[in-house]
Formats: sequence, C-alpha cells, structure tokens
Amino acid sequence: MTEPRLRTALWVQAQLRVCDIASIPFVVRRRGDPDAGALVLLINRGPAGTVALSQTRDEQGRLAWLQPLGGEPVAAAKAEEFIVRTIKRDPDVWVIEIEDYRGEYVPDGAIL
Repeated sequence: MTEPRLRTALWVQAQLRVCDIASIPFVVRRRGDPDAGALVLLINRGPAGTVALSQTRDEQGRLAWLQPLGGEPVAAAKAEEFIVRTIKRDPDVWVIEIEDYRGEYVPDGAIL
C-alpha cells in the first residue's frame, strides 16, 4: 500500500515555509504541473558546489530522493546542464533551489 500523495504545489508551499522558519533561502526556479509535477531540488552548498535531488518513490510508495549527479556537490554548470536535460524530458517538472551553505536543509524522505 502506498501513502497518500500530496499535490506538488502544496508540497512546495510547505517546504517554502520550512525553509522560511529556518532562515534558509528558497526559490522556485520553475513551476511545473501543480497537481503531479516531478520535483528537482538544487541544494546550493556555496563554494562546495550544488547537490541535485530528484523526487521518486521507494518500494513501499513513500517519498524518496535520487542523487542523479552523485552524492557529492558538483559545479553549478553541471547542475544547470542536468536541469536543461530534465526539462526537455519532462516539461511538467518543478525546479527548486535552496541556498544552504551550512548544510541545515534535510529533505523529507530517504535519499537513495
């Protein structure tokens, strides 16, 4: 059995609130389908680079995140190339950028 799914736009609003409370800058760079659009998080770690996470589901249907560029931060240009490819493949995708130099933001769901 899978857990109920939250509309993407509502999830984004909730994360915006979480980041606002923690004083973590959060920008919606691209709006996708408000009901069921896929999500890509770009977590800007400052000079260390950017970590990309794409939303998925685990075997039980729970929210999880893939690391399409690997677990280590990459250069901003490499993250941008990934975003361009993702948008070409899925025009309904949401792109969220979080500026988190201190590593405080923790996405909901497991990182696979």
